[in-house]
Amino acid sequence: MQKLNSRRRRNPKFSLGMDARQLAAAFFLLAALIVISALLGQELGLVNIVILSAMVIAAMGIGLWYLIFHGLRQAASGNLELLSDIISTSPEGRLLTTKDGRFVYANDAYFSLLELSQKEQRQTLADYFAPDAEAGEKIDRLLKTAVYEGTTGGRIDIETKTGRWLSILAHTMEVMPDNIIWYITETTRQHRLEEDERIAREKLSEYFNNAPVGFYSLDGEGKVQFANRIFADWLGYQQEELTDSQIAFTDLVAKINENQLDLMEIFSATGPLYEGELTLRRRDGTLLPVHVTQTIVRDDGGTVLGSRSVVRELLQEQEWRERVANAELHFRRFFEAAPIGILLLDSEGIVKEVNPAFRALTGSVINKAIGAHITTLVQESDHELMRQKLVEASASDMAAPSIEVKLLGTTERAASFYISAIAGEDPGTGRLLVHVIDTSAQRNLEVQFAQSQKMQAVGQLAGGIAHDFNNLLTAMIGFCDLLLLRHQVGDPSYSDINQIKQNANRAAGLVRQLLAFSRQQTLRPEVTDLTDVLAELSNLLRRLIGEAIQLKINHARDLWLVKVDRGQFEQVIINLAVNARDAMAGDGLLTFETENVTVRPNQKEFNELIPPGDYSLVRVSDTGTGIPKEVIGKIFDPFFTTKKVGEGTGLGLSTVYGIIKQTGGFIFAENNEDGKGTTFSIYLPRHVEAAKSAENGDALQQPVHRDLTGKGTILLVEDEDPVRLFAARALENKGYTVLQADCGEMALEVAHDHEGEIDLLITDVVMPVMDGPTLVKNILGEKPDLKVVFISGYAEDAFRKDLDFDVSKIDFLPKPFSLKEIATKVKEVLVRD
Repeated sequence: MQKLNSRRRRNPKFSLGMDARQLAAAFFLLAALIVISALLGQELGLVNIVILSAMVIAAMGIGLWYLIFHGLRQAASGNLELLSDIISTSPEGRLLTTKDGRFVYANDAYFSLLELSQKEQRQTLADYFAPDAEAGEKIDRLLKTAVYEGTTGGRIDIETKTGRWLSILAHTMEVMPDNIIWYITETTRQHRLEEDERIAREKLSEYFNNAPVGFYSLDGEGKVQFANRIFADWLGYQQEELTDSQIAFTDLVAKINENQLDLMEIFSATGPLYEGELTLRRRDGTLLPVHVTQTIVRDDGGTVLGSRSVVRELLQEQEWRERVANAELHFRRFFEAAPIGILLLDSEGIVKEVNPAFRALTGSVINKAIGAHITTLVQESDHELMRQKLVEASASDMAAPSIEVKLLGTTERAASFYISAIAGEDPGTGRLLVHVIDTSAQRNLEVQFAQSQKMQAVGQLAGGIAHDFNNLLTAMIGFCDLLLLRHQVGDPSYSDINQIKQNANRAAGLVRQLLAFSRQQTLRPEVTDLTDVLAELSNLLRRLIGEAIQLKINHARDLWLVKVDRGQFEQVIINLAVNARDAMAGDGLLTFETENVTVRPNQKEFNELIPPGDYSLVRVSDTGTGIPKEVIGKIFDPFFTTKKVGEGTGLGLSTVYGIIKQTGGFIFAENNEDGKGTTFSIYLPRHVEAAKSAENGDALQQPVHRDLTGKGTILLVEDEDPVRLFAARALENKGYTVLQADCGEMALEVAHDHEGEIDLLITDVVMPVMDGPTLVKNILGEKPDLKVVFISGYAEDAFRKDLDFDVSKIDFLPKPFSLKEIATKVKEVLVRD
């Protein structure tokens, strides 16, 4: 312990002094008077006795107080060593200073708390507590407070240089009027607890103020006690404005139910919570929809003390709801207006909902399928496949591969089903989405394409056979003509030769049928009025069908013109009439009707294979036995016939089909609704430039040449020797000079070596090494004015479209041809300007 300054005086012996003795003498004198009066028996009375007793007691108390106070004061001022001994034993820090801040004494606990050295000299009072200026100011203020306010003193908290916190209390004492005693207590732990509590409060405040939801609290009168920052921001207020100005919550609410009586119970309770939606009014007047969850605070008696509420802003949620509603609306519109069928199934495959397109596809069958398994919509043969695909789709996130099934209904329809799974929120709550595309038209097209491919394959075979046959028949017919030139009509050999020629012509007709159904024959289309064709054929048709069958022709008024090969179309009409006659087997009615028809896109009453446009329709109906359902799809196949062996070749309807298709038209067969007979419908495209084409056709008609002789040089190129020899002899007989070549290369040499003019080139189209078009292209390069006639057993269209030079002056003569036909064609070409 630090020793007191040597200048301090020692404490004097405790004595009362003169003032004390005088006071004691007065006290004893007063007491003696009271006693003497009592001993003398003086009648004082009860009142006087009480007064005298009080005076005695007061005199004794005053005397005792004076003696004690005077003694302590004398002791304190005279003996500080005794006070120092008392301070030194305190476990808390104690410091004794003068009123002007000079150090007097400090105990060991003080130095330990302040972590100060007892030997170190300090200049100011603040130095005995903390070295910083802020602490010094606090100490000075505390000292002044203690000096001026006396024992009331004051208290401050300071932090030492080592981070310890101290609580300092200072006040004066009456017994030591010239000194200040300082009480120092360490509050580090308490301060840390308070600091932790402060930090926790700040964190809580930060959480409340920056939480993504609003918080507010109301008192029992419905005034806002607390509101976090986010709630204040939502409404456009400062946080303090809501919490300090005691705003009534009713001022913030824009819409309240009319039956709302108590703002504390705005919402219906669910357990201890009340929740619902409100519309608040922002400071700027705009509205804010919110969802509120609140609790009501009550006292033990049930009186409402206030509420605590959590607020969730609903603007984004409402926008989300609107987007969801719009999405549902768009889906519903898509679902209802989709051109393909859509079904919604549960996880077990039960039909829950279908769109109008699927209803139209299935008809009345769907009425029984709602609430039933999807397999009730398809034919029994497809049930197992449908169940398998449902299982595959349910087990995968991807759509299962489509399946082709046949739908139930009055008409047989095929459809593709695309099945995909829609996951549900809980297991077993998923659904299946099925898209259905009607593939009936596609299947029909596939059948038609397959038929077309088959016809093309057969046609290619038939075309090749016809080409070879035409070469043979050309030679046969040609040499017959040469023979007939050397025989008279009455010559026995004449009829034999003529019979050979007629059979060759019949073979040529059969070849033409092969080319017709394969659509490889050469057509000569011209603008035609079908009304005139039917009128001119009526007499022939009556003779063909016989007297037992009635013929009825209904002509449409102003029937549109078409462009067809008239001879080939007449063959179509005759073939259909013969087939109808055979189907009626005796008597019946054969009807021909014509009509103008306009086919529009997606028009149901017409076959889906017919493209939109204007058509002249010829309908041929009979009252025969009809065509069996299993056969009607094959009637246009080549060599297919239902007639007995030897009664038909099977080329009749296939030839009809080939002619119509090559013309650009369509033909369909269907049984009549009454079950009696069959109707063939022929659609031929309207010729929109009929008048102009008719005029051009008339202008191009060539005069008939009776004299087939002529002069000129002809280069004849043919790889088939019999055909070339016949053609050369035929032309030489008519007066022409013929240069022969059996291939294209030889023809080029002959043309190059010939010194004179060549008036006409006649060449086969198909030849080895160099074909006819290549030969013509090379020769025209040197002789651009040379006239050309192609001869071929193939159709003209088969090669003309592939020529890469001007074909306007190129003529064509199909095989087989006769002597007269080749002579006529040559005469026609040479005399043409």
